[in-house]
Amino acid sequence: MIVQCENVANLKMNACDQNFMKDALAFARAAGACGEVPVGALVVADGRVVGTGFNRREERQSPLAHAEITAIEEASRRLGSWRLNDCDLYVTLEPCIMCAGAILQARIQRLVFGCLDPKAGAVESLYRLCEDQRLNHQLPVIGGVLADESAALLADFFAQLRQQKRDTRKAERWPSPVEGA
Repeated sequence: MIVQCENVANLKMNACDQNFMKDALAFARAAGACGEVPVGALVVADGRVVGTGFNRREERQSPLAHAEITAIEEASRRLGSWRLNDCDLYVTLEPCIMCAGAILQARIQRLVFGCLDPKAGAVESLYRLCEDQRLNHQLPVIGGVLADESAALLADFFAQLRQQKRDTRKAERWPSPVEGA
C-alpha cells in the first residue's frame, strides 16, 4: 500500500520519518560528492540506525552496489540475521527491481522513500512489487517523504554531469578556422 506524505489523515507516517530521511539525504550528498548517483539509504531498528549506504557502483565497479543493498548488508551483519522483519528502510529514491527484491527478501517491515523514479521504480512507478500478493512478503510503503529535496539533489547531479560532458566535448574538438588554430 503506497501512502503519500501529504495524506496526513492516514497517519501511516511516523514522526521520525522526516528526520531519518534527512540522514539518508546526507548519505546521498556524500555519494554525489564521490561522483556517484546521489542516493542514500538507512536501515532503522527500534529507533536506531543499524545500516547505512549510498550508491557505490563506480567505486566498486559493481552493478549491485546500490544504496539499499549496502544498507541492508550492513544491517544484516550488525544484527546477525538476514531477516530484518523489525526494521524500516529509508531511501531517497524509489527502489529499482533489484533493490525491491532485496527489501522483500530481507523481510523489511516498512519502506519509506523520497522521490519517484519514473524510469526504474519498482514500488510505484513501473511496478508495485511491495504489495504483490503473489510474493511471500508484502510491506507498507510511504512515498514522497522529502521528495522535493531528493529530486533536486538528483536533478542537480545530472545537470552537472551533462555540463561536464559538454565542456569535455568542447575542449576536445579542433578549433574552426574562424576561431584560429
